[in-house]
Amino acid sequence: MTADEFGSALAPLRERYARWLQLSSQEVERDREEAAADIRAMQLVLRMERHAPPSWHRAMQAAATGAAAISLDARSQIGGQWYPAVRDYCVGHIRKVTRRARGAHWLAAQDLPGVTIEVDGTQVRALLPGLVSELDPRISRLQVGGTDVAVDEEPDAGPGVSGSGVLQVWTPSAPAMTLGKAMAQAGHAAMIAAALLADADQGALQRWARGGCPALVRRSADQPWADLQDAVTDEHRGWAEYRLLAVRDAGFTEIAAGTVTAIAAAPG
Repeated sequence: MTADEFGSALAPLRERYARWLQLSSQEVERDREEAAADIRAMQLVLRMERHAPPSWHRAMQAAATGAAAISLDARSQIGGQWYPAVRDYCVGHIRKVTRRARGAHWLAAQDLPGVTIEVDGTQVRALLPGLVSELDPRISRLQVGGTDVAVDEEPDAGPGVSGSGVLQVWTPSAPAMTLGKAMAQAGHAAMIAAALLADADQGALQRWARGGCPALVRRSADQPWADLQDAVTDEHRGWAEYRLLAVRDAGFTEIAAGTVTAIAAAPG
């Protein structure tokens, strides 16, 4: 495999992103329709034990890292057993569904293809994306609701979670999103970053992957968020200068179609 093939399963996402970013809110609504039999999603399983609730910031970080790790895993490269699933997923909407699990149900999720990310005691398992109609019953029985926790104090950035080799993600304080919804947005941001870097900077992408796809996620106050939105839509300052990218919601749940739900700075 040559260097420029690393991350090639994400090519359809990169092509879609450029167009998606320019759509009006009305066009986003029209563009989101898919036949039920064609809908694919990545399941994010958040561990929520009764007496050990997860951290909001650490769950967000784990979701971003997990989504990227699935996409950049050796098995997701050309010739790998996961390559078809990742590439087919990237052709359509990169839907993500956050579910909660504890005890035996959490352990059962470990038996399915995916990666488990742990950040200071908070655990998320990102599962290999696939057709929603073929979802394993061990996952389909897990609840989608009830994944919300209060936003905790932003943790100190530890070793490997700062600097240019880290994906930095910001989410807005409004509109409000549940943790499960916000985790999906962080995961989207990580995959878009990987897709763009696969074309723009193979060196940075491969270094990020070798480092375990570290991410740092913060909730932004109103004015910094407005500044980020201005920057990400400026073709001279956005990707070219600051490697900024945006996640726009399709409007399937919680948020109006076309809303920017996350802004990220790609590693490197």
